[in-house]
Amino acid sequence: MKMNEYTTRNKALVLLQDGTIFFGKALGVEGSAYGELCFNTGMTGYQEIFTDPSYYGQLMVTTNSHIGNYGVNKNEVESESPKIAGLICKKFNSNFSRPAATDSLQNFFINHKIVAISDVDTRALVSYIRDNGAMNAVISTDLGSIDELKIKLNNLPSMKGLELASKVSTSKPYFYGDSNSKLKVAVLDLGIKKNILRNLSKRDVYIKVFPFNTSFNEMSEWNSDGYFISNGPGDPEPLKVAIQTAKEILKTKKPLFGICLGHQIIALANGISTYKMHNGHRGINHPVINLKTGKGEISSQNHGFAISREETESNNNIEITHVHLNDDTIAGIKIKNNNCFSVQYHPEASPGPHDSNYLFDQFIEMIKSKK
Repeated sequence: MKMNEYTTRNKALVLLQDGTIFFGKALGVEGSAYGELCFNTGMTGYQEIFTDPSYYGQLMVTTNSHIGNYGVNKNEVESESPKIAGLICKKFNSNFSRPAATDSLQNFFINHKIVAISDVDTRALVSYIRDNGAMNAVISTDLGSIDELKIKLNNLPSMKGLELASKVSTSKPYFYGDSNSKLKVAVLDLGIKKNILRNLSKRDVYIKVFPFNTSFNEMSEWNSDGYFISNGPGDPEPLKVAIQTAKEILKTKKPLFGICLGHQIIALANGISTYKMHNGHRGINHPVINLKTGKGEISSQNHGFAISREETESNNNIEITHVHLNDDTIAGIKIKNNNCFSVQYHPEASPGPHDSNYLFDQFIEMIKSKK
């Protein structure tokens, strides 16, 4: 895009569910995109964020003021396509200078028909939703039909109670990794990131990935050495089959590891409720403390739900292992007298720091000790 094209781009808007409007400019694809408004504070890794299945159905606000300046690389994806509903940013760079880039971010959005807008006052927008909480919104290039946009927006379901894992999970089982690996792990796919599979595979693990609604009986037929429940989008409470599957896995006392939505499913399987957060945690600089070691970790996080702290503390079968230092929410648990643990954040990062990568090693050691 040349400079004169940039200055003459069509106007666009962000319309929030409470009627608040922010204006900007369209980035290429015209139309409207609806979803829950959320923001990510990461300074880099936008391509991995946009392709993270956990963001399905959400309009992403990037707090970093420059987006697109290093383009995209076809290998830097966490799924096969963008999963965000749309993008809102401050300054967008349609050119890129990174030699490893294979295309521009603008073309990436155009090719995947993702509505995106820039030149929005993202500091004001983020401050607004920080104060008023996450809410549904629409981004649109159609400024002449705001009343119609409002009607459609009001009919958009809330994220609370919304089951979205079915939208991003695999439709049929598949294998990942080297079939000659020493260990086998069965994965329940609620919207898994590719880097989780990479982290398991490079630790000499052969993986079979199952759809989100797979029963324990079907998963157990593969006779794996351990089980894993993945991250994913939406409210965990509607995932009744996944919760029952987790309960059945726990009965076997085989090693079980859960990340993000998987962490919430394991909590629900132990009678601990979840709740929708005011804003959620999304970024690559979230501090957590490991209560077992006393060490702090900077973590990558992406979730809008959390597990009840009060119910976790009163559950005699649960040990709290990690806590988020910004708001004291539960960031990790271990099931006593069982071989199960989970974390609310992303030790595989991508993007983000690798402070918590040891959790994969911990899972592998648990499996080896029980073989």
